[in-house]
Amino acid sequence: MLLIFLPMKTSVATRRSFLKSSLAGVFAAGVAPQFIPARLLGANAPSNKITLGCIGLGAHGIGVNLKSFLQQDDCRIVAVCDVWGRRREEARKLVDEKHGGPGCAMIADFRALLARPDIDVAVISTPDHWHVTMAQLALAAGKKVFCEKPTLTIEEGRRLANDVAVRKAMFAVGLEDRAVIYYHKLAEAVRNGAIGKLERIKVSLPIKPVFAREAPVKVPDDLDYEMWLGPAPHRPYTPTLLDPQVWRQIRDFSGGSLTDWGAHLVDTAQVANFAENSSPVAVRGKGVIPPDSVNTVPRTYDITYTYANGVELDVTAGEVSLRFEGSNGWVGNKGWSGPLAGSDMNVFRKTYDATTNKLWPRPEREQRDFLDAIRQGRPPMYTAEALHRLCTTLHLGAIAMELGRPLKWDPVKEQFDDAAANALRSRTMRNDWTKLARS
Repeated sequence: MLLIFLPMKTSVATRRSFLKSSLAGVFAAGVAPQFIPARLLGANAPSNKITLGCIGLGAHGIGVNLKSFLQQDDCRIVAVCDVWGRRREEARKLVDEKHGGPGCAMIADFRALLARPDIDVAVISTPDHWHVTMAQLALAAGKKVFCEKPTLTIEEGRRLANDVAVRKAMFAVGLEDRAVIYYHKLAEAVRNGAIGKLERIKVSLPIKPVFAREAPVKVPDDLDYEMWLGPAPHRPYTPTLLDPQVWRQIRDFSGGSLTDWGAHLVDTAQVANFAENSSPVAVRGKGVIPPDSVNTVPRTYDITYTYANGVELDVTAGEVSLRFEGSNGWVGNKGWSGPLAGSDMNVFRKTYDATTNKLWPRPEREQRDFLDAIRQGRPPMYTAEALHRLCTTLHLGAIAMELGRPLKWDPVKEQFDDAAANALRSRTMRNDWTKLARS
């Protein structure tokens, strides 16, 4: 049977009531709103700026998302939020310098940010284990959402996609590949038959380090570690745990290089194969988890997916690369955004009529496209359903490696032919986050 996790009307009310009641005191202590959101005033707003609150201020949260949105003249960041006090201060300074004076609020608890009526959009740049729970709470608070990839499980990805669909909400994923010319050209060439009938795709992802186990230490004074853990199982704080290179190798927080880097290259692979709205029908694979280490996800792996059209996708760990092999040649590249290569370079010089091109036009970068989608009332270039389908493919590989046997998958019912595999589509969350995310 098809697994559907549809939020009930009463559930929406329950989550909104929770947000209202639990945040009243927190919000009361915050900064008074400086802007009236565009969604309340429409096109005739005095500034007509879309107001943003940024949650998660690490290297990507500040270095990519916050700085990218600061470059857009039709939006304004009015609040920043992180579990680290030092990061909040760093982000606030950048925002106030851009906007010419104090005005950006610093918020420690993301729920207080979601409770602010002067914020149109929640920008979520947190670790992976927070993405879906936080996005759903933001949707329940009436926010538009721009969220980083990936999901942590198949079940939560489906739940998020259903939530967005039922609410008819604006949700976009911060995954830039569809706006990167190299990957767009590869997908365009393959979809339009430049290498004949597609037969095989080869993706190689980087091999990440092995991290030694560490003894627990005292939590820094300016860190809310319990909030960082959130829905994940509790574990003692250690000196390097919050380094993205470390937590990404721990299954409670991420899926390793497979879901991190795989979200990039496998998306292009699926788009080129007309599979961006589906998933493979079979998977087999093996992986190696480093012993006696912090790592709890495979560091090296060899996975093969089979799609309904017979195309096979190989995903391995090694040098970053992407290659499409067809009945009439091949195309690909090496490295992130590396130069294009192929058996016939002329295929990249061909232009296609807009009415017959089998790939959509290349959009602007994801932050700009998101703002344009809001203003134009159209879907963004990367939706919750697309995120779910992509991450499902990656999770299929992880589950096959964990069980150590080939598996069949029904992309319509979203079920395996294996009871143990079906049990791995979800995870156990802790505390009240379980009730809130699933209500």
